[in-house]
Amino acid sequence: MKRILVTGGAGFIGSHLCERLLAEKNEVLCVDNFFTGRRTNVAALLANPAFELMRHDVTFPLYVETDEIYNLACPASPVHYQFDPVQTTKTSVHGAINMLGLAKRTRAKIFQASTSEVYGDPAVHPQVESYWGNVNPIGPRACYDEGKRCAETLFFDYFRQHRTRIRVARIFNTYGPRMLPNDGRVVSNFIVQALQGHDITVYGKGDQTRSFCYVDDLIEGFVRLMAATDAVTGPMNLGNPVENTILELAEKIIKLAKSSSKIIHKPLPQDDPTRRKPDISQARDTLKWEPKMALDEGLARTVHYFRGLLAA
Repeated sequence: MKRILVTGGAGFIGSHLCERLLAEKNEVLCVDNFFTGRRTNVAALLANPAFELMRHDVTFPLYVETDEIYNLACPASPVHYQFDPVQTTKTSVHGAINMLGLAKRTRAKIFQASTSEVYGDPAVHPQVESYWGNVNPIGPRACYDEGKRCAETLFFDYFRQHRTRIRVARIFNTYGPRMLPNDGRVVSNFIVQALQGHDITVYGKGDQTRSFCYVDDLIEGFVRLMAATDAVTGPMNLGNPVENTILELAEKIIKLAKSSSKIIHKPLPQDDPTRRKPDISQARDTLKWEPKMALDEGLARTVHYFRGLLAA
């Protein structure tokens, strides 16, 4: 039995990861400051004696014993990470320093949940891990984009300088149950608007693309990357290589929700990427991983979750 620390463990992705790690008979210490994480996401786990929940902000050091660390702590949607951009940068940078220091002291393997946003508005398509990106370092999204880029720098410096056993995953758009209804992400926005019968807001013409990965598929990628040999550090793209336009997504959700909502168009936000699609050749070759969940089935499950949430 391993003792595994999950920062941001009460969040959307973190709570699914905690469930998976407990199912594999590990002890799990879930750490969250509850800025975007929710106790309700892990409420069903509290009765498990192998699960522990701690309120803590990763911008402060943490002194615990652990075998593995999954560092997921950071608000990941524009609404939340732009609310306090200085704190967002501190969470990525100070949080990485503190968790890497803990990994160094305990000799733990450590996983960094990085992001496709390190590629910015990409000039290379699909995005490969060797691409250095096209990020505006002073724009409104930079607190998240550059914070995550700096965290990757820290991880690889600890790897080179201290031989810390690192894993870095670049996460592309992920969706599923436990997304927050007000997080400003496109899937949750569209589903909530459709279920409430409101107009669905599409920015620009809706021809910008995203690639949507169901949360269970992503967690499988996390676990496989962490279990890989120490020669496999990443960074590694984890996401769905099937590309969809935002307009196509809106139409799918209206149909699945049996909604009468109309689509309206608003101006594109600054620095919003026009195309997003991962090249997952590395994950396929190294981890034998690729997403299994079809978009229509995953969206149907997510619509069902939000229908229950909004009815409560």
